[in-house]
Amino acid sequence: MKKLFFIAATIMLSVTATQAQEVRLGAKGGVNFANLGGDIDDADSRTGFHIGALVEIPVTERFSVQPEVLYSAQGAKYEESGTELGVDYLFRSELKLDYIQVPVMAKFYVAEGFAIEAGPQIGFLASSKAESESTIGGVTVKDEGDIEDISSIDFGLGAGVSYRLPMGVFFGARYNHGLSNINDSGDDKVNNSVFQLSAGYSF
Repeated sequence: MKKLFFIAATIMLSVTATQAQEVRLGAKGGVNFANLGGDIDDADSRTGFHIGALVEIPVTERFSVQPEVLYSAQGAKYEESGTELGVDYLFRSELKLDYIQVPVMAKFYVAEGFAIEAGPQIGFLASSKAESESTIGGVTVKDEGDIEDISSIDFGLGAGVSYRLPMGVFFGARYNHGLSNINDSGDDKVNNSVFQLSAGYSF
């Protein structure tokens, strides 16, 4: 992960050095509403966060390119309850998939400060863990551990909108759809699905 951060930082600094009078540097963070799609039924969203840095590179007066490096907490939750043979049961599980995401957004300004954006992204898996809790007849058992069968690379597409105030503060909303099957075991296809709300500052 340190190498990934170093490479991304080097790229950003190189761009800045060649276009220092034009580019904007910034930082952003916010909330994730993440879930998993594909051959998965009844999964609930996991609320997480994202935080990182960006560089906005103007190409024309209305069009710019914005590479980012973000730490993004994703995954999903699942819950089931009922009664079997007269005994109540409750099962909860949470899949925690944390990524280093590198999106490259194309931004088109349709009005002063307001932009629509879209582009590809690549994610590098930083952590994959599962937590579960089972309660049967009033007895609760908890378990947690690493998940080994999650793909280390995730490709996706993002699209959204953003608005930047004159003083540099900006707000954004974006949806990221995973194109890769992140399930390395079995035939079931699983992909990431994340809606993000962000706030940040650029200068």
